[in-house]
Amino acid sequence: METLLPAAQHLAAVRELHRLLSPCRICPRRCGADRLAGKRGACGAESIVELASATVHRGEEPPISGADGSGTLFFSHCVLRCLYCQNWPISQQGVGRRLSIEEVAERMLALQKSGVHNINLVNPTHYWPQIAAAAYLARRRGLTIPLLANTSGYENIEILALLDGIVQIWLPDFKYMDRRLARRLSGRDDLPATNFRAVRYLCRKYGPLRIADNGLADGGVLIRHLVLPGQVAQSRRVLRVLTRRLGRRIPVSLMTQYFPAYKAHDDSALCRPLNRTEKRRVWRAARRFGIRQGWRQQDG
Repeated sequence: METLLPAAQHLAAVRELHRLLSPCRICPRRCGADRLAGKRGACGAESIVELASATVHRGEEPPISGADGSGTLFFSHCVLRCLYCQNWPISQQGVGRRLSIEEVAERMLALQKSGVHNINLVNPTHYWPQIAAAAYLARRRGLTIPLLANTSGYENIEILALLDGIVQIWLPDFKYMDRRLARRLSGRDDLPATNFRAVRYLCRKYGPLRIADNGLADGGVLIRHLVLPGQVAQSRRVLRVLTRRLGRRIPVSLMTQYFPAYKAHDDSALCRPLNRTEKRRVWRAARRFGIRQGWRQQDG
């Protein structure tokens, strides 16, 4: 596993992250909300963590789920506004329970006790200060398994730097290369450039996903890309950029299990699942661009 941050440095990072909550500069939106005073940011979150679930998940990539599952903490709210979000009650409506930092740490330790291989932080971006604080408490109380960031990839590099040694495994999304498409589907035209900078930073800092002798990931980066209906050309652009600018050693998980959800039902391009031809064309593109390691997720 990646070297853990010494306690004093971890605590210093927690304090710096906490300072950035007011005015809020945690995500690339930098909305400036005074979250420490109870105001909600552009993400919909205030300073109190809202958690939708803490469960054992067995449907991730094999090095993540392993035999005993990944300990998933699913955080409410989101920094993006994806029309097709498959978890929209949690991300867009904020379904979840309010928890203290102490309670988040307890959830981490309870999941470890259940035998999971890692703590899987799903949609963590807007709660990084609170997560870092909870991890500090949990590490002091015996948490030894890796922390894994399951993120949209819309991240501030300054924040990522503060998380060095706190988070060990990174699973960022790489969504689009087209600004107009990103604006229409996820609400942010800066998403492609910001997403790429964050993923590039992570790849340079952590390198490709490392798999230990037991077959489990213990550090590094795995990039995920969700293929959308009618967007094979967009997926090709994403794969081309990944291989040409980041190299072929970083593994990619191609997710073709898309189904229409949330506002996708009202969009003529998004209101259907992928067809077999679209899936085959994207898989062929991945081979053509020389992606050496990765996974194909075909259903939910």
